[in-house]
Amino acid sequence: MARVLLVSNRLPVTLTESPEGLTAQASSGGLASAVGSVHDGGDSLWFGWAGPTGDTSNEEVERVLSPLRAVPVPMTDAEVQAYYDGFSNGVLWPLCHYLLDKVQLDAHGDWEVFKAINERFADVVASRWQPGDVVWVHDYQLVLLPQLLRARLPDARIGFFLHVPFPSTEVLRILPWREEVLRGLLGADVIGFHTASYAYHFTYSCSQLLGMELAGDVLKDDGRPVRVAAFPLGIDAAAFDTRARTPAVLERVGELRAEAQDRKLVVSVDRVDYTKGFLRRLTSLERLLTSKPEWREQLHVIQVGVPTRENVDAYADYQRAVNEAVGRINAAFGTPTRNLIHFVYRSVTPDELTALYCAADVMLVTPLRDGMNLVAKEYVASRVDLGGVLVLSEFAGAATELHEAVQINPYDLDMQAEALERALTMSNDEQRSRMTSLRRSVFSGQVGGWARSFLAALDESPAPPVKTPRAQLDEALGRLLQAPELLVLLDYDGTLVDFTASPRGATPDAALLRLLGGLSRRAGTKVHIVSGRDRESLEEFLGALELGLHAEHGLWSRPARGEAWRARTRLPPPWFAPVRELLEKVVRRTHGALLEEKGGGLAFHYRATEPLLGQRRVAELRAALSTHELSGSFDLLDGARVLEVRQRGINKGVVVPELLRAHPTASVVVLGDDRTDEDLFAASPPDAVTVHVGGGQSAARFQLPDVAAVRAWLGRFVESA
Repeated sequence: MARVLLVSNRLPVTLTESPEGLTAQASSGGLASAVGSVHDGGDSLWFGWAGPTGDTSNEEVERVLSPLRAVPVPMTDAEVQAYYDGFSNGVLWPLCHYLLDKVQLDAHGDWEVFKAINERFADVVASRWQPGDVVWVHDYQLVLLPQLLRARLPDARIGFFLHVPFPSTEVLRILPWREEVLRGLLGADVIGFHTASYAYHFTYSCSQLLGMELAGDVLKDDGRPVRVAAFPLGIDAAAFDTRARTPAVLERVGELRAEAQDRKLVVSVDRVDYTKGFLRRLTSLERLLTSKPEWREQLHVIQVGVPTRENVDAYADYQRAVNEAVGRINAAFGTPTRNLIHFVYRSVTPDELTALYCAADVMLVTPLRDGMNLVAKEYVASRVDLGGVLVLSEFAGAATELHEAVQINPYDLDMQAEALERALTMSNDEQRSRMTSLRRSVFSGQVGGWARSFLAALDESPAPPVKTPRAQLDEALGRLLQAPELLVLLDYDGTLVDFTASPRGATPDAALLRLLGGLSRRAGTKVHIVSGRDRESLEEFLGALELGLHAEHGLWSRPARGEAWRARTRLPPPWFAPVRELLEKVVRRTHGALLEEKGGGLAFHYRATEPLLGQRRVAELRAALSTHELSGSFDLLDGARVLEVRQRGINKGVVVPELLRAHPTASVVVLGDDRTDEDLFAASPPDAVTVHVGGGQSAARFQLPDVAAVRAWLGRFVESA
């Protein structure tokens, strides 16, 4: 098995200063439990912040952590404040949980530190990575890390798992750094979420905001496949089942029930976080007690509130509001000798937690939004007696699995109050039936299987395409600079200019015109633009330069400035008018779509169309055109959010033989970015320098990452003149 490099914001360790020096001990926690089998069972390394270390040197911290195979990523107090408290928990956390009023959108300084810390993680991980290692990054604090690692380790297998919800596109849109977050995650080979809806939100956002195509659970990032899927996190259910049967826990269960004095015991266990629904839960309880006074003497409520992020103002304010609500309810419905709500503001031991689960008549798990919520599963795993009722928010990820819970909308206070009463009065037979089904679900998806399934998906992901080292392209450049005659064939969109929402938007800027002008004036150099664009656009954009122009994928050619355009087939083709009529009908009922009409071809553009609608329309068009009576006369060609209809037998490759006959001794250079340019590469001579722009598979011998790199590379020819 490959070595796994685990990466999370915080290491699962506790550092302690003693007279003997610094010591480190492995600590428990949700993530540590989830991937503990991976770390404990192999030679993995775990990267993360070790917590405050005072004046201890980084070297000493590394030495102490080394036996635990933990690698620290150092941070100053100020960096923790900006990266963790400021951006991670002041921006991303509330955004992912749909609490938009708490999102700090003016956090530009925190964003810069957030980027810098993600860069630091990338440097530390890359320094320890070895060929064959698998990198598994965890959670929202490191959303930029996959792409940063991809830049440093292009051959690595990289996985990312998000342990919080991924917001819908409409919510994500408010984030000023939304594209950076999406592109950061797309550096991974596999991106995992707790539920299918979170995975869908991510892929849909990539489609809407980045213009990427949806294709099942795979996205193509510059041609590189990225699998996006749901991997619901489980728990060590057997451990809770075993603990629930121990004498210590059984004794404590008896004590808790005795303390309840034959009243119904209602339990909640949460971190004191504004996403957990504390205040709405307490308000719904207050509403039940007001409308149904008979319950006031029949309930005993235990609310465990685990402290969290107490140094963050929003959390401190929330804790005060919770304390006030508990005090108000106890004052209104308690007695001088008994509080109705017993609020435990601290962590509890595993035995105490399991005893609470076993003793509870009703377990309330009612977050406003939660990635999974393992408390719900822990409660079920502990109920070896098949008793008790789980009341569960439909906005918890666990709700997609725990169908037999009493599910509620936590924003509907009346519904929440009614659900509590329903749970309190549920028959023993119904409780047993529901709990039996719930336990079957929880035990079928335990935590070890979660880790194995994710790593298996990562192992099955396609290996990153092998890219020709840039040094070899630079060597080829050196030979080309010495060639007495040079023939340069260039695509336009995606190669010389970036894509735009409208075909008319990609006009050449002054820098590109200077570059092409200088290249065309270079001694012994002939430059030809081979594009899918119509001849009018090419003439308008580039007609003043000494260039050969070839439009509509080679249908039209004008080999030199001043020469007449020549078509390679009769125009318009017989299929043109009926196909145009069909496309016009589809465009009229597709918001954001447009029809580009060329001399011998048609293009249905849907870059500005809602992604799923665009895909449906393309499927409709393909079905209609494939059965058209003239379908044998034209080809359908998929491009970047465009479906083209062109004359059969016409492609960019038809240009090459004519140019080679005109320049038989020239060294040939070809640059292009998409499927249509593969015809150019295929038609070029074997010794041609063919360059694919962007990622993904290509028949080209070399690769450049983007338009900026293309311009810089071509600029070397101009500089040599």
